[in-house]
Amino acid sequence: MADVSLKEATKVWAYVGFNSFGGPAGQIAVMHREIVDEREWISERRFLHALNYCMVLPGPEAQQLATYVGWLLNGVRGGVIAGTLFILPGAVVMLALSVLYAVYGDVSWVSGLLFGLQAAVVAIVVQALIRVARRTLRSRALRLIAVAAFVALFFFAVPFPLVILAAGLIGWWVGRRDHTPIEDGEADPPTPPGRRRWALIAAVASLALWLVPVALLVMVLGTEHILTQEALLFSKTAVVSFGGAYAVLAYISQQAVQYYNWITTEDMTTGLGLAETTPGPLILVVQFVGFLAAYNNPGTLPPLLAGLLGALITLWVTFLPCFMFIFAGAPYVDALRRSRGLHHALNGVGAAVVGVIANLALWFALHTFFETQTRSFGPMTVTVPQWATLDLIAVLLAGLAVVLVFVLKWPTLRVLGVVAGLGALVSLV
Repeated sequence: MADVSLKEATKVWAYVGFNSFGGPAGQIAVMHREIVDEREWISERRFLHALNYCMVLPGPEAQQLATYVGWLLNGVRGGVIAGTLFILPGAVVMLALSVLYAVYGDVSWVSGLLFGLQAAVVAIVVQALIRVARRTLRSRALRLIAVAAFVALFFFAVPFPLVILAAGLIGWWVGRRDHTPIEDGEADPPTPPGRRRWALIAAVASLALWLVPVALLVMVLGTEHILTQEALLFSKTAVVSFGGAYAVLAYISQQAVQYYNWITTEDMTTGLGLAETTPGPLILVVQFVGFLAAYNNPGTLPPLLAGLLGALITLWVTFLPCFMFIFAGAPYVDALRRSRGLHHALNGVGAAVVGVIANLALWFALHTFFETQTRSFGPMTVTVPQWATLDLIAVLLAGLAVVLVFVLKWPTLRVLGVVAGLGALVSLV
């Protein structure tokens, strides 16, 4: 591993933060090019080991990968700088877009632009579903777990955390009979004792910085205040967000739209579309949700101030756990990677994520193309479309997005730009 100064590393992390478009795959590719190919700061094998470690954690794997590699190169300071710079540019852009959406979202051409984004998001989520399924569903048992997760969420409204927990336990149980050796390469250099100690101190500090403000909000404002509710909801989300932004969005949608009634389905799909156009992790969509939820329910505060506080609290409780997970586990990556039980449990979680994303894709499609209603049939609770409300323009725009994504292989940003522009044009005409 190369000896890299903190100043030099900071410049590279700033570049990565401002150029991390295209979702996790694009962000990881940028890091790989800058860290492994061009500068050779760490080896290909060590980069892949780091990526595997980050993918078993809840939270955005690309941001956690930046934090972990920053820790490898420069200790705790390097990890904090790398992880923060990965988030900061996208967070600033998303906050500005949130304000514009809240204040000007009813202007006709802006509404059309956002309508186009929502239609394009349907195709993009389907693309994510196919990619994750191809990478994850390697056996019949894993495919059955994916189907069961979809059925539990769509037809029985089982809470997202319970689906993930059950999938992990089933994956562990099914994998007990598998005695295939887990591939392992040449051992990594041992972690210096001082760096290990500081990593654990940083993990404890991250835990305190995460939970103490939440506890203060509960004591000062009470559990019914919008800012407290956001802090609690997104703290819970941070520890169950296996599978990235697309997986956790189903849970966020269920809570923010259906349970709390903070925002609408259109707000949710618009937020994902905006997150796709900004640098940084896609999970920044929760910042958009946090802003709108507080903006729409400001209490005694001015709406914009409430929205700003909601966005900041959401960011804080979403990403502090990411730093905690990285610093707590980073010195023990080798042992975690060789754990057979963890390996199979996470295979089960990965399969369930496919079902979760399938549920999200269907949910977005139904709410984009139709007005919907919820019906109960015994223990089942199902969202059904009102067929007479079919929006043909939305179907055509989504169909165009499907062609651009799957046939012409256009990048995400270009697809979003074209389809959103057509949505604005339709609204003006």
